Amino acid sequence: MRTPFRTASVAVTAVSLALLVTACGGGKKSDDQGKDGKDAAPSASATTSAPPAEALSAAELEKLIVEQADLPGYQVKKAPAAEIVPSSAVAADKPSCKPFADAMSYIATGNPAASAHRRAIEVPKTDGATASPEDIMGALGAPATGVTLGSYDGKGAQEAFASLKKAGAECGGGFTLIGGGEKTKITKVEPETVSAGDEALAWTVTTDVAGQPFVTKLVAFRKGGTLASFSTLSFGGPVKSLPTAIITAQDKKLG
Repeated sequence: MRTPFRTASVAVTAVSLALLVTACGGGKKSDDQGKDGKDAAPSASATTSAPPAEALSAAELEKLIVEQADLPGYQVKKAPAAEIVPSSAVAADKPSCKPFADAMSYIATGNPAASAHRRAIEVPKTDGATASPEDIMGALGAPATGVTLGSYDGKGAQEAFASLKKAGAECGGGFTLIGGGEKTKITKVEPETVSAGDEALAWTVTTDVAGQPFVTKLVAFRKGGTLASFSTLSFGGPVKSLPTAIITAQDKKLG
């Protein structure tokens, strides 16, 4: 299933729109979303705390990622495997921005041993009728969030988090995201405040879509050897707040 929004906003990305807007059922999970490990070098602080971790399996991550029961007021679906692209399919014109491009594209940053993916659409209250995701997104512009969990061996989670921190600092003035055969200009990356896990980061991201600003939110937090990331967009206008309920639910589920 495809929507007109997918064509209009390929870099926010082509993956994101299909991932969040469609309601075509589960599809099998992507068990081995590993990378080549060539993301931006981590900061020294990433490797000075926490003992080396042993990565969780894809099956274990599936039990830890948020589900429908964890998020009343949301529609939560497993991302179809066909809509999850490898890191090699996404690039950035600035090497240090590659981790950010991955997170925006619902790809677990760095070199995870396994990953899991969900989409969560905030469902507005209705008069007893159940709105479809297409109705929600098209008519009401409900915020939709892609949730990605990555599990890492050793200090991989710390290093992935550090690469995102570096990207947020070095890519504030923007960069070009390359994916799906398209190039899209990210014009601004602004830090926000968030608290979750062992360490957390958040940003407001502004993308140029057909000459107009398209404002989204990006959040990442690390808990032990697991890195969670959240990318939120809305076709009803700029996303004004972080997906706090989703972040809190995922933080709680990771223990």
